[in-house]
Amino acid sequence: MLAEYKSKHGTVSRPPYELYMGFADMRNFTQMLPPDKREQVTATYDTIEATVQGFKLGVKVTRREPYYLIELEDDNAPFHFEIILHFDQAPENRTDFWIEVSAQLNFMMKAMLGGKIQEGLDKIVDGLVAVSEGRAPEGVDLSNINGNFKF
Repeated sequence: MLAEYKSKHGTVSRPPYELYMGFADMRNFTQMLPPDKREQVTATYDTIEATVQGFKLGVKVTRREPYYLIELEDDNAPFHFEIILHFDQAPENRTDFWIEVSAQLNFMMKAMLGGKIQEGLDKIVDGLVAVSEGRAPEGVDLSNINGNFKF
């Protein structure tokens, strides 16, 4: 059964090209992980793979439209899914950002995960908006960040 989710829209305090470039290279995601977790993740420009709770989960970029959207899909995951990241120009050199996800979930998985997927997408958008404004995302302690993370 195809399940579709769309995050809320968030206005990120960065221009679309800058935000897009941060997401375009999958290797950038490994830099955001704590050093002890990086060993469990492998990334190239187009792919990222991690072991999560004993399952290998991979994602690959299938399409890039510079500064507008990035499409990703599963790569050796237990179920098929696609993710589209949207980067639209907003006033004052900002970006209207949102995420769409479609996933092949059986009824049980949809019932168990559906609300969590929606909540997670909205938290990603809220977190990105917060970081772009120089605030810590809700529930995140930035006191132990080593200063190498750039946005």
